[in-house]
Amino acid sequence: MRPSKRAPDELRAVTLERAVARYAEGSCLVGFGNTRVLCTATLEERGPPWLRGSGKGWVTAEYAMLPRATHERTRREVNSGKPSGRTQEIQRLIGRSLRAVTNLPALGERQITIDCDVIQADGGTRTASITGAWVALHDCLAWMRSRSIISVDPLRDHVAAVSCGLYKGQPVLDLDYAEDSAAETDANFVLTGKGGIVEVQGTAEGEPFSEAQFTELLGLAKAGIAQLVELQRQVIA
Repeated sequence: MRPSKRAPDELRAVTLERAVARYAEGSCLVGFGNTRVLCTATLEERGPPWLRGSGKGWVTAEYAMLPRATHERTRREVNSGKPSGRTQEIQRLIGRSLRAVTNLPALGERQITIDCDVIQADGGTRTASITGAWVALHDCLAWMRSRSIISVDPLRDHVAAVSCGLYKGQPVLDLDYAEDSAAETDANFVLTGKGGIVEVQGTAEGEPFSEAQFTELLGLAKAGIAQLVELQRQVIA
């Protein structure tokens, strides 16, 4: 039995609340069980310097965990002078995931930055961030179209993410912290609405896992992400 009493293929309760930040061009408060992440989108009327003159825009992301998002207070990374390796890896993953479904030339020479701030962490903060960031990006692009900043929708598809793992030998979907900290294998899957694979991160914490086990985890991820994409569709309808 899972600590949360969920079935192996059952997501935690997922919530997507739009327009929660008054001043942002797009925003979403996403909840995966007890994990909560605030995602906000900011439009800048210029792209990064290395894209100047290309006619192409950019979507990037920043990720941070608030000091009391966990059981004990963690220092703000700004006080250490630079983000940790984990933070850099996660925010690059979020940016890659969003760019995979965005027509960047349709943005013009503009940049959209998605800030993902973890308010409460209980496992799966990166997957929740990606799922909520897509909603914030969608709303930012809708804001731009409503003001004739862009004439077409640059979004080509949905993108969402979920974790899977082997917990006590059982393939399970959407690990919370209790499972994540004890899992024999932990994997994160980022897929598009059409089922395309954007990124897979999989690690054996003990014994190596087999190809058959990986296939089981991928099957769980596909089913879970299909549910997340349907939630995204419902919330933007």
